[in-house]
Amino acid sequence: MPPDLPKLTPLADEDSLFDELRPAPRLLMGPGPINADPRVLRALATQLLGQFDPQFRRYMKETMALYRRVFETRNRWTLLVDGTARAAIECAMVSAIEPGDRVLVLSFGRFGQLMSEIARRAGADVRVAEAEWGTVFAAEQVEAALKHHSPKLVAVCQGDTSTTMAQPLEEIGPLCRQYGAMLQVDATATLGGMPLRVDAWQIDCATGGLQKCLAGPSGSAPLTISDQMADVVYRRRHIEEGLQPAGYLPGEGPIIASNYLDLAMLIDYWSDVGLNHHTEATSMLYAARECGRLFVEEGHERAFLRHSLAGDALVAGIDAMGLRVFGDRAHKMPNVTGVYVPDGVAADRVRSALLDEFNIEIGTSFGPLHGRIWRIGTMGVNAREDAIAQTLGALEAVLAGDGCRVPRGAAVDAARAVYRSAER
Repeated sequence: MPPDLPKLTPLADEDSLFDELRPAPRLLMGPGPINADPRVLRALATQLLGQFDPQFRRYMKETMALYRRVFETRNRWTLLVDGTARAAIECAMVSAIEPGDRVLVLSFGRFGQLMSEIARRAGADVRVAEAEWGTVFAAEQVEAALKHHSPKLVAVCQGDTSTTMAQPLEEIGPLCRQYGAMLQVDATATLGGMPLRVDAWQIDCATGGLQKCLAGPSGSAPLTISDQMADVVYRRRHIEEGLQPAGYLPGEGPIIASNYLDLAMLIDYWSDVGLNHHTEATSMLYAARECGRLFVEEGHERAFLRHSLAGDALVAGIDAMGLRVFGDRAHKMPNVTGVYVPDGVAADRVRSALLDEFNIEIGTSFGPLHGRIWRIGTMGVNAREDAIAQTLGALEAVLAGDGCRVPRGAAVDAARAVYRSAER
């Protein structure tokens, strides 16, 4: 028997259907999305253009150039995939993986599991190396897995927000080259918040999102691929029937299973060929361009330092409150922190009180960590002292009101001390 469709509770009334949107002014301090920078919101309101207007084609090329700087790469094929961050992950995988190809996923959290599922759906022979949640892989473990599995592609998250851990990548790219594999990195949660040196670290594909460290909305996904991966993808080039030019010859590889996420056709779309593949998400391109412009203006090192300082300040406040930080601190993401829920405290009740009473959102977690930790994000435009102080002060008040003994004022004082120390 097929499963029953889920229930959908209808609106109790429809009086609000014609109201203007007036959401409460939330401070989004979870693992993402976060509040968008005001400049990005203004860019979203820019007048629309047709996707083949010469002005718009120039904006596309400018966006490609900006994200080459963001990714620290010279890759020609650095572009946007219309969709949330996982659209870019899937676009790369479904386009590079042919049925039966062996893929090794280095999984240390929920989003490693996601990459495994996407690879399986693309028909890959998936092998998974797993690290305990709260830890990451040592280079020797990666090399052993490469020797054992001989994959065509290795897939790994740089930062997995489900566990708040960040995987060091410097040694993985060279190891993949040594063993004849390509390396795909999901940098959704880290792009713009910590170093990602695509060329220097020999990464063949990196994907990201706007809604975390880049301070934008979800809905556009930056992607960059090496010439090697571009060749692998483009050998599968098949143009859809209604667009095929005279004398068209398809690539020698099997057709890519997705039309919308066909990276070979997207290469043609973003190139001078200007294939009429889809209607571009114009406003999202404007937003992505502004996110890239903000990051490049600030500069890599200043942006990374700002995120690192914000993370350190939050951790200092959590420690001062007497709470425990989850996982291996040596490999913790700078922009997301896991916090153990104190014994006897209802995790969801605290999150609801923060939202209802203080308009502050923090996150729960998944799988074995659900209900055991909160996840607090300090990224993008929210990687700043006042946002961290507000969050720590509100969390302290809610916990105290819930009967949890916490030293009053200590958390905010500790966070402020981190910032004052950095000024000296």
